[in-house]
Amino acid sequence: AFQRGDRSKPFATGIVYYHDAEGARGMASSSGFARTAGGLYPVANGALSIGLKDENGAFLSGFTASSRNYVVGEAGRRYSIVVRNATPFRIECVLSVDGLDVLDGKDASFSKRGYIVDPRGEIEVDGFRTSTSQVAAFRFGSVRGSYAGQKYGDTTNVGVIGLAAFHERGTE
Repeated sequence: AFQRGDRSKPFATGIVYYHDAEGARGMASSSGFARTAGGLYPVANGALSIGLKDENGAFLSGFTASSRNYVVGEAGRRYSIVVRNATPFRIECVLSVDGLDVLDGKDASFSKRGYIVDPRGEIEVDGFRTSTSQVAAFRFGSVRGSYAGQKYGDTTNVGVIGLAAFHERGTE
């Protein structure tokens, strides 16, 4: 069992934005940008890192614009979220895609449970959990065609992947 050091306040949060190539070009032209190689983006001064992999297991590349990290994907293609823990402690990570919690597909919240990432470990999440054995795959697509848009009619956070990390009681 994992007991949070602080039940309601994560010690770190991180956001990665994602776009298809057309959306990325729009972002890059509206503000200065710097290309990034495929890989992981640091969170909490490198205690954690987050990135997206394509269906072949390769990290997707992206860019940084206005201090935001963007990953570029191709419409219709699957992706997974990778979270790496660089600390010597277990950490609970609550993940959201498009404002929806990846464990239940409903509104994201810090109060929800997340994935436990072992010390110096890594997890890979490949979709919204629909049961203990099945997931609804993450796919790059249009705002209108997003899971959040189709299921709840809310596209406010489409294009946003969120991470909230919690220390285990006694390690904070």
